[in-house]
Amino acid sequence: MYVKGWPILALIISVILGCDTPIETSGADREESSGELVFQEQHRPQIHFSPKVQWTNDPNGMVYFEGEYHLFFQHYPDSNVWGPMHWGHAVSPDLVHWEELPIALYPDSLGYIFSGSAVVDWQNSSGLGSEGQPPLVAIYTYHDDKARNTGSLTYQTQGIAYSIDKGRTWAKYEGNPVIQNPGIEDFRDPKVIWDAAREQWVMVLAVQDHTSFYGSKDLKTWTFLSDFGSKSGNHGGVWECPDLFLVAVEETGEQKWVLLLSINPGGPNGGSATQYFVGDFDGTYFTLDEAFQEDVSEEQAVWLDYGKDNYAGVTWSDIPEEDGRRIFIGWMSNWQYAREVPTTIWRNAMTIPRSLSLVKEEEGYRLRAMPVEEVNLLAGTPVSLDHRALETSILPGDPPEVGRFELSFDAKSQGIIGLELSNEQGETLVIGWNAEENTYLIDRQNSGNTQFNEAFVDDQQTALRTAERELPVKMTILLDMASVELFADDGKTVMTSIHFPTSPFSSFRILSKTEEQFLEGTWTPMNSIWN
Repeated sequence: MYVKGWPILALIISVILGCDTPIETSGADREESSGELVFQEQHRPQIHFSPKVQWTNDPNGMVYFEGEYHLFFQHYPDSNVWGPMHWGHAVSPDLVHWEELPIALYPDSLGYIFSGSAVVDWQNSSGLGSEGQPPLVAIYTYHDDKARNTGSLTYQTQGIAYSIDKGRTWAKYEGNPVIQNPGIEDFRDPKVIWDAAREQWVMVLAVQDHTSFYGSKDLKTWTFLSDFGSKSGNHGGVWECPDLFLVAVEETGEQKWVLLLSINPGGPNGGSATQYFVGDFDGTYFTLDEAFQEDVSEEQAVWLDYGKDNYAGVTWSDIPEEDGRRIFIGWMSNWQYAREVPTTIWRNAMTIPRSLSLVKEEEGYRLRAMPVEEVNLLAGTPVSLDHRALETSILPGDPPEVGRFELSFDAKSQGIIGLELSNEQGETLVIGWNAEENTYLIDRQNSGNTQFNEAFVDDQQTALRTAERELPVKMTILLDMASVELFADDGKTVMTSIHFPTSPFSSFRILSKTEEQFLEGTWTPMNSIWN
């Protein structure tokens, strides 16, 4: 549908009809459409970032600079389905309240602007900055769709762009592309970091079923270093959106390198997901740690998130040393059905930003993930839950369906323990732990609109829970209008899932076979980030 000059009418008609027809708008129309309807539509996230209108997927180019967290994202501004990719742009002072800025990078003669990363070139090694002003440098994949359609294998190359005004305007480097394609399909998604020990920039690229590492002194001239991954991890689909970072192990303080790698398909519950590897990087080669290797033999993987809806996530660069966190955000959808989910004005959102840390368990090194502490800026007054919550109760808060549950159960519980959400139509969403199978689960089979894709109702469950049985089963559950994020056992197990109820979930009950199994709980309503 194209209604030039009548954007509000187009939005209203689309909502009434519930249609999935792409809405095409001009730049001026998009600006006008940021009125009353935007951020108030059915299913619109209230504590997660989503663009005002149209399509989004992978988060890109996350970088912190002069008090702002930059979030770029794959965006098609002319339709609510995937198309020629741009880099959308938003900034935040606190990781929860976002201001969407004009599009940062548009397609050009070299191709669409696919995923990538961004850094602060503090020493102006690239020469792209000005006196006293280090440039922000974005590194991204050019995707030449015309060349692909002719049968060429070299249709993806790597380019850079730079900004000297805090990311408000961007200029593409005149020498693009900075890395030519050596004759490989799926040669994309550059993540660039500064390797302080070797005083070099390091790029990790997703290359079909493995990764390639490149090195540079100036972000413009790159040298191939090594490959990793062809015989490690899951290879059920194409590898995408890598990330590489150094992190200290909790309690011991030893330093380990973590390599994130998304894959589609091949996820543990179908479709898209993100696996990771822990090891060492010497400036040329990434090698798996011995304590990690037995879990990542060929076709095996360790997963960052067991839900179906956390994909292509990477971490922010240039977080200040005094902060010290490794902060992650992902795309909250799955390629099995992302183009078909029942939203019209906009399509898809990001996860809550998460703080990642590394622990050493009996089974090896494992990442933990918990919502960043800034989420508490949205928190209202907590409500303690007692055993009366075992019966169906009304969710307190305004809006009542947005907030955080924190629940604790006896580890010797039986049956399914956790949370059931419901609405007036009798639709339900179950989040919890199955004591008999020793796995966490999210059941959205009766959660509302599930008919748009048969894969949407596939079972979602984790691997076996390995924590000691005598420890309480702890769950932090973040609930938004159309998503739930489960952080279990202090973030050692994570699941992310979207849902589309006919009307918002306004009631809940704690799932527990006996009062004694339920130890304690709180519900904290949260304020909308758009208020």
